Amino acid sequence: MSSLALTLLYLLAAVLGVVACRSLRLPPMMGYLAAGILIGPHALALTQNSEAVRHLGEFGVVFLMFTIGLEFNLPKLRAMRRHVFGLGLLQVMACMAAFTVGLLVLARLMGGVWDMGWQTALALGGTLAMSSTAIVVKLMAERGELETEHGRRVLGILLFQDLAVVPLLVLVPALGSSPDRLLTALGLALLKAALLVGLLLSGGQRVMRWWLTQVARRKSDELFMLNLLLVTLGLAWLTELAGLSLALGAFIAGVLVSETEYRHQVGTDIRPFHDVLLGLFFITVGMMLDWHILLDHWALVLVLLAVPLLVKTVIIVALAHGLGATAGVSLRTALYVAQAGEFGFVLLALMQTHGLLQPALMNPVLVAMVLSMLATPFLIQYSNRIVMKLVASDWLQQSLQVTSIARQAINTSGHVLICGYGRCGQNLARMLEREGIPYMALDLDPDRVRQAAAAGDSVVFGDATRVQALKAAGLVRAAAVAVTYLDTPAALKVLAHARAQAPHVPVVVRTQDDLHLDKLLAAGATEVVPEAIEGSLMLAGHALALVGVPMRRVLRLVQDQREARYGLLRGYFHGADDDTVAERDQQRLYSITLPPGAAAVGDSPSDQPLRAMGVRLVNVRRASGHRGAADDAAVLAEGDTLVLCGHPAALSLAEEKLLRG
Repeated sequence: MSSLALTLLYLLAAVLGVVACRSLRLPPMMGYLAAGILIGPHALALTQNSEAVRHLGEFGVVFLMFTIGLEFNLPKLRAMRRHVFGLGLLQVMACMAAFTVGLLVLARLMGGVWDMGWQTALALGGTLAMSSTAIVVKLMAERGELETEHGRRVLGILLFQDLAVVPLLVLVPALGSSPDRLLTALGLALLKAALLVGLLLSGGQRVMRWWLTQVARRKSDELFMLNLLLVTLGLAWLTELAGLSLALGAFIAGVLVSETEYRHQVGTDIRPFHDVLLGLFFITVGMMLDWHILLDHWALVLVLLAVPLLVKTVIIVALAHGLGATAGVSLRTALYVAQAGEFGFVLLALMQTHGLLQPALMNPVLVAMVLSMLATPFLIQYSNRIVMKLVASDWLQQSLQVTSIARQAINTSGHVLICGYGRCGQNLARMLEREGIPYMALDLDPDRVRQAAAAGDSVVFGDATRVQALKAAGLVRAAAVAVTYLDTPAALKVLAHARAQAPHVPVVVRTQDDLHLDKLLAAGATEVVPEAIEGSLMLAGHALALVGVPMRRVLRLVQDQREARYGLLRGYFHGADDDTVAERDQQRLYSITLPPGAAAVGDSPSDQPLRAMGVRLVNVRRASGHRGAADDAAVLAEGDTLVLCGHPAALSLAEEKLLRG
């Protein structure tokens, strides 16, 4: 094939593979692997896994490690240090030790395809200890589980695994040296890595910030992109020149850039190269697969699939339980990270390059890893059923948690139910306290809950995405619900439960931007408050004030923008100080309490022809103190208060209609 025909073949295979996986709701990585298997030398044989293609695919790993380094965040590591350097560290070490010992025992007992030295066993143990960050984080985000108890433990394990890849990238090439030079090669590799990393990180960050600033001042996107490629590939080449891996240099480049103010722009610019070249890498991995070997060794594939899944599950359950997690949380954590990961493919390819793994075992290991990743969505989807069946105490633990919430909320009504007690939730609670409005907050951070509860705040440990927790916190008796965390899938779960259990309770949702605005409103959100819009309004207000616009006009302009954006803020209750012509012509809120004998008594709110008069019914406050929605089916009674929004003339007509008919 010509170079152009070969390129078109790779592109066509990649596109078809990714489209098929997207249709089946599988990660794109699986599409690339399937494409490589299909066009590879062991299936349709449309192309060979040439050295040039493999070398180009390695650049995908380079940009993957650069992205990992770019997301390296010391404050994040410090905040999650208990899970990262506790559970994550122990998981990698324990799994590597267990797999290494197990493989050596098999090599001693069985020989044949299992025949291997301790170098191969150790490298393969590190490969099998990895889990798939891309698949697990995506599925957890979709399920709204990133902030749950098991979610934080899973993230801690995955974060440490990302860091553990760096020493493994140094270790594997050294293990491929001849036995008589092994210790020398290993010591020399570690020394070179330590010197290079220390040199780059000690003064490299200042140099990197200065250099990127010089490039950015030229105000050329093309120059910035070229410089970014130069830095990434240049440091990768430098580490390869030192006898280390390309990926290690790319990781260091990412760490250096992460400490500058350009990290977000760099992340956006590098994404296309990262995605395309990493896809090419996975195609080359798929091309390694020989299905003839699989047919001959299908039992071996099943063993390599089942045993690592079982071993990792047992180890993680034991470690998580030993570090204080309940049995249910421990098992959920293990089920989420029991599979193989994309870094396993990187290490597997590195082992093949240095002759550490014979082809007869390479292919079964590769297929077993792919199958375990394919099983991940199903393991996560049915994790709750598995836990409930295997851990009898998990149901009891959840019941005790719900009972604890209900005990604190039992005498509370007309309160605001706050989902998430971070900075935003706490600010809301302070404002409610000043107004004398009761609240109940649910949060999943045990340290935060303990400290806030000790300070007298009305907060309990509970998962707001679970209907039992919401009902125990008095959802049906609440005056409103506020979802304060930036997690759209979790917010959608809360909205679904609120609409099913208490459709009369209004729900306000906080978001980062208005990307999911329509979806949240369709799910039943009374109002969605995007931070980006509020930030832009405050920025505009300050800018107008600084250039001399009168403060009263600034406030009016900001209020007009809010009224145009938020349905609940369209209008305000008129006061004596609202005396300008513009304010008299604005829409306003108006409350009408139905006296005995009012014409609207006995009708439902929806029966009133208010909209035809240009008036909107905001909500209904019953005489009993209960707040109802505008479409409440219950009939109106004397003493009920209707909150209307409209222009003054329309409000007068509506009042006449409601009171006298």
